Amino acid sequence: MFPFRGMPGWAQDLGECLPLTHFLRIVRGILLKGNGMAECVPDLWPIALFVAVMLVIAVKRYRQTLD
Repeated sequence: MFPFRGMPGWAQDLGECLPLTHFLRIVRGILLKGNGMAECVPDLWPIALFVAVMLVIAVKRYRQTLD
């Protein structure tokens, strides 16, 4: 909705933590620039890190509900 670089610094930092920001960069790069896997990798690792952290939290919470 807003240009990412036009946002204040704190909002950019917050946006970098959200996986949607990186997903949109990947999709935009593929559709508009024809990026391949090599260009997408820098934006894939934050998404993978987010998934790993959320998976660990989900497994720990699931185990607590079983006890």
